[in-house]
Amino acid sequence: MNSINDRIIGESPELLSTLRAAAITAATDVTTLIQGESGSGKELLAHAIHQQSRRHNAAFVTINCAALPENLAESELFGHRKGAFTGATHDQAGRVPAANGGTLFLDEVGELSLNIQAKLLRFLESGECQPVGQARTECLDVRVIAASNSDLLAAVQTGTFREDLYYRLNVVPLHLPPLRERGKDIELLVSRLTSLLAIQHSLDAPRYNMAALEAIQAYSWPGNVRELRNVCERMLILFSGKTIHPENLPAEIRHLEARPVSSNFTLPESGIQLDQLEVSMIQQALDKTRGNQSKAARLLGLSRGTLIYRIKKYALA
Repeated sequence: MNSINDRIIGESPELLSTLRAAAITAATDVTTLIQGESGSGKELLAHAIHQQSRRHNAAFVTINCAALPENLAESELFGHRKGAFTGATHDQAGRVPAANGGTLFLDEVGELSLNIQAKLLRFLESGECQPVGQARTECLDVRVIAASNSDLLAAVQTGTFREDLYYRLNVVPLHLPPLRERGKDIELLVSRLTSLLAIQHSLDAPRYNMAALEAIQAYSWPGNVRELRNVCERMLILFSGKTIHPENLPAEIRHLEARPVSSNFTLPESGIQLDQLEVSMIQQALDKTRGNQSKAARLLGLSRGTLIYRIKKYALA
């Protein structure tokens, strides 16, 4: 089997730290919560953990919690028996039983209703599954990996996500950094993805000149790796075997305007204590984001790794 590092492309310290933790986690059956922005590779990481686990020969079942209809969610998850409700004309095995012996991946788990959250919590605590319309429960052996692109702890505080379920899922938390915080990984991904897609489509890979790569590097990639892959595939199809210049890139990338340099702050004649100012700005950013380091880093124009380094430097943790 390929290692987790072979399956997920990147060399940034933030990503490698997450991959090391994921590799250790894969050797166990512990429940894991992967958090990261949409398109950052949460399902890919979950599948890599499954492939590195003792369960790799069993099923890897994915459930998009955001797409579960409220009235059918329990049946979709746990199954139902014939006659359990109007329209239940036959027995149906749920997605949770389908993962027996393997791994269940709950994508966007924060979208589950409070009612279904309670039933999921019961399953996590007991390992027992009760299909709708069945009196007895069934004991299952399922490893659960959950994922969310939203701040579940904030959802707990607003009452839209159960606190007990949060802590039951968050045994081993893994954070996937957004692409904009991964530095030179962007150029590495362009190279690797282009090569892989060229093989897939049986086309000659295009080349990116330096100016095009600089424009790609400067772009914020709100859709993360998924968006980058789409762009690489588009460039391959349209410019196979050619050299790509900035004008060939999608409009949202090539039309980036340089950020104006702020002139709101004027250095006083008496000077300042730069360290004290930096500590104050970091503390304000953390306060504004309720301790969310990724959001605080964005407010300060830093990578998450740089912010963590400065938090440790000034002993703010």
